[in-house]
Amino acid sequence: MNPHLDKLQPYPFEKLRQLFASVTPNQDYPAISLGMGEPKHPTPPFIQQALIEHIGGLANYPTTIGSEALRKAIAGWLERRYGLPALDPATQVLPVNGSREALFALAQTVITPDSGQLVMSPNPFYQIYEGAAYLAGAEPYFVNSDPSRNFACDYDSVPEEVWKRVRLLYLCSPGNPTGAVLTLTDWENLFALSERHGFIIAADECYSEIYHGDEPPLGAMEAAHKLGLNTAGKPYARLVVFSSLSKRSNVPGMRSGFVAGDADVLKKFLLYRTYHGSAMSPVVQAASVAAWNDETHVEANRAEYRAKFAAITPLLQEVMDVALPDAGFYLWADVSRTGLSDTEFAQRLHAEYNVTVLPGSFLARDAHGINPGRNRIRMALVAEASEGLEAARRIVQFCKNLNK
Repeated sequence: MNPHLDKLQPYPFEKLRQLFASVTPNQDYPAISLGMGEPKHPTPPFIQQALIEHIGGLANYPTTIGSEALRKAIAGWLERRYGLPALDPATQVLPVNGSREALFALAQTVITPDSGQLVMSPNPFYQIYEGAAYLAGAEPYFVNSDPSRNFACDYDSVPEEVWKRVRLLYLCSPGNPTGAVLTLTDWENLFALSERHGFIIAADECYSEIYHGDEPPLGAMEAAHKLGLNTAGKPYARLVVFSSLSKRSNVPGMRSGFVAGDADVLKKFLLYRTYHGSAMSPVVQAASVAAWNDETHVEANRAEYRAKFAAITPLLQEVMDVALPDAGFYLWADVSRTGLSDTEFAQRLHAEYNVTVLPGSFLARDAHGINPGRNRIRMALVAEASEGLEAARRIVQFCKNLNK
C-alpha cells in the first residue's frame, strides 16, 4: 500500500458524521443542512436540453484535450470575464472533470516525490490541497488566515528557508470558507515570490461568480495581465487557474471545469492526464459549451444568492459575530460569545433544532500555535431562501436559549 495514505485525515463530513453519531436530532423540526457546499438551485433548463440533444455523444470516446468548441468557449469566457487578451485555446486551456480532481492531479504533475518539497496552502483550506501534497510525496505547509486582515494570509511571515522549499502554492479566491478575495497588491507580492523561488501557483476560483458587491472578484489571470506578468515572453508564467460550472451554473453533477494559464505547465499536465484517463464525456462537453456561452442564468443565480445573504446575515448577527463575505456562498461565523466551542455548537444545534453546520476546526489544521477555524462554524447558504431563513431563525433561537 502507498504509505502516504496513512497521512490522510478523515474528510470534514466524515468527522461530522462521527460527531453526530451519538446524537438524536429533535424530530419536532424537519432536518435542514447548511453543512455541505452543494448548490441546490435548479439546473437551468437550457443546459439540461443541451445534454439531451447531444446524447449521441455517448457512442464516442472523448479526447483528454477536449473538443475545440469547448476550449474556445472557455477561452472566450475568460477573455470576456477578466478582460484578457486573446488566449490560445490549444495550449492555454484544458477542460477537466471538475476542479476537484484537477487540483489534486496538478500536484502529481509538478512535485518531485519524496524530495523535501513543500506544498503551501491557506489555513483553513479545501482538504484536497493537503491530500494532493501528501500523495504526491510532498509535505503541506499552512499559512493561517487572519480575521484582522479580512482573512488574508500573512505570507510575509513565512521564513525564507520555507519559501526555498515550496514547489506549489494553492490559493482559493474567493476563499473557502472565508469568502475573502485577494487584492491586486496580494497578487503582486505572490507573483514576485513565485518568480524569486520558482514555485507554481494553483489558483482555485470556483466561487468567482457568486459575489455580493458591485465589482466582480479579481481573478489570478486578470491580475497577471494588469501587472504585466510576462516572464521571458511567456504570459501567465508558473500560474494555473482552476474554475468550474458547478457553482456558477448549478450543475455539480456534470463534473465540468477547466484549467488555464501557463502553456508549459498545461502541456505536462495534459501528458499526465492522458495516462490518468481523465477525459470529459462528449455529452457533458456539449452542455458545457452552452453554459460557458451564457451569462443570463449566472446573473439570475447571483441575484438569488444576494437576496438570501441580505435576509439571513442580519438575523444571525444578533447572536454571533458574522459578516457578509466578499464572495462565495458561505457564512464564516465566530461563535465564541455563545460559550460553546465550534464542535459543541454544531452538536447541540443538531440535537436541539435539527440544523447541521460544519465546525470550523474541521476545515483547518493546528499550525503555528493555533487552529484558525476553532470556535467558528461554516454555513453553506445553498438551499432555497425559505429553508435558509428557517435555519437562521432556529439558530437565533438556539443562541438566545444559551444566553438565558
